[in-house]
Amino acid sequence: MYRYDTIDQRLVDERVAQFRDQTARFLSGELSEEDFRPIRLQNGLYLQRQAPMLRVAIPYGELSAVQLRLLARIAREYDRGYGHFTTRQNIQYNWPALERVPDILAELAGVQMHAIQTSGNCVRNTTVDHLAGVAADERVDPRPYAELIRQWSTFHPEFAALPRKFKIALSGADIDRAVIKAHDIGLNVRRGDDGAVGFEVFVGGGMGRTPVIGQRIREWLPERDLLSYLDSMLRVYNLHGRRDNKYKARIKILVREIGIDAYREQVDRDWHAGGEGGVSTLTEPAVASVRAHFADPVAALAEGPTLEALAAGEGPASGLAPADRSRFAAWLRRNVHAHRLAGRAAVSISLKRPGVAPGDASADEMDAIADLAQAHSAGELRVTHEQNLVLPWVASAGLPALWRALDAIGLARPNIGLVSNIIACPGGDFCSLANARSLPIAADLLERFERADEWFDIGPLDIKISGCINSCGHHHVGHIGVLGVDKHGEEWFQITIGGHAGNRPGQQAAFGKVIGPSFTSADVAPAIERMLERYIALREHEDETFVEVVERAGIEPFRESAYATSH
Repeated sequence: MYRYDTIDQRLVDERVAQFRDQTARFLSGELSEEDFRPIRLQNGLYLQRQAPMLRVAIPYGELSAVQLRLLARIAREYDRGYGHFTTRQNIQYNWPALERVPDILAELAGVQMHAIQTSGNCVRNTTVDHLAGVAADERVDPRPYAELIRQWSTFHPEFAALPRKFKIALSGADIDRAVIKAHDIGLNVRRGDDGAVGFEVFVGGGMGRTPVIGQRIREWLPERDLLSYLDSMLRVYNLHGRRDNKYKARIKILVREIGIDAYREQVDRDWHAGGEGGVSTLTEPAVASVRAHFADPVAALAEGPTLEALAAGEGPASGLAPADRSRFAAWLRRNVHAHRLAGRAAVSISLKRPGVAPGDASADEMDAIADLAQAHSAGELRVTHEQNLVLPWVASAGLPALWRALDAIGLARPNIGLVSNIIACPGGDFCSLANARSLPIAADLLERFERADEWFDIGPLDIKISGCINSCGHHHVGHIGVLGVDKHGEEWFQITIGGHAGNRPGQQAAFGKVIGPSFTSADVAPAIERMLERYIALREHEDETFVEVVERAGIEPFRESAYATSH
């Protein structure tokens, strides 16, 4: 993983010192709220319903065990003992005292972390596939390019006050697990016939109030031109993006209004005039120096047992008690992922369990996971878009021991990709923008689908919940999406079905369709339960997924079931 050089460290340390002074001046009354607001936002500090919220950047979702232990310490010492992992591969603290935030940032700087540009109208944290560098289907590791984008975008003087927030995502695998077409800019990293690295570039995607699938602006962008072309793409947006209406300020609105061809023409004109071959052009040594940070921390293991052998109770799994073998096999099937290195596996740790908000982890849990990352995954882990964690470098022979350790702390739930792997934003319990409370809906659903046999009978299913139209819960790409809406000051919930993130073979990302009028909070979970019963009745075989049935049968049967007894 990337390690700061002296320039990185100096920038972060200086920013901490600046913000400490700015916070002191605000608390003493020397800075007004109007003056302080843009400063705190670009340091990741929001004012929420009940307390400040600090969003800490986890660049491209990659963490070391040392960094996770520090995040645990912050949760314990500065907050209420837990942190919330987000769909943007970051972590949020919901209860820090404003006067102590500079101290938190200083501790983060000590382990090469920060909260810079996790908010505000700037380039936010760049995200990638959470299996980047280890996925069996990967063509090119996107992490070095995400790091180059991080360096390019941090404190970029021209793009510090864009018309609206700006999000970039990269994928380098056959399956797009980063949902690149739902971002302002999406980059598909691939190789040409000659082996050279380049990018298929998409622009104008996004969820929120106006969900749009991004359009392709370049079929092939050479590696050397990545940053110079991004410069031109953002420059055109910065010039023409609307600043009079924040609901129409995203780049997706600009691209839709002027058309992809006109936008491409302006970008190319700007690029050819000064960007192409200019100071932002990447050189081979520059790329190689960053790529060197992402060398494999472990080697392939020719003698490692296969997942099939472990599931059959062979090899290291033979030491498991008979009662544990079926639970271990279920965990292998759902939470363990194929690796490009022989004898290795990537392991998802589900943060979805009854009684806990999706994505939340206690300080004690973070410490325990850091210990497991140190023991089993070369001291590295990842944050996923689904608010879970991944250990990316696990030896297959060590999987039984890892499962035992996770099971002992209640984190071996075999539900990745299944109905109880619910994604939800913090909603109205915390966020001042939310129309409704999303966490009680998630809690109700988690309680209803607690039993593992029900998860497997239903099959692959993504439920995603957002407390408002900003779509922080990514409800648009949920197989079942739930959106909190306001009706005359009351909480109601709109349900969509048939969306998907394009993260399965042959899929392209698509947005769900609204099934009808919104539901009260008490009616949401029963309506979803009835729709799932209808799905099981309609499917032609056990392998036909919920989305496939929706595509075949349409939404009408599900509409009928959802409203059968809700009114």
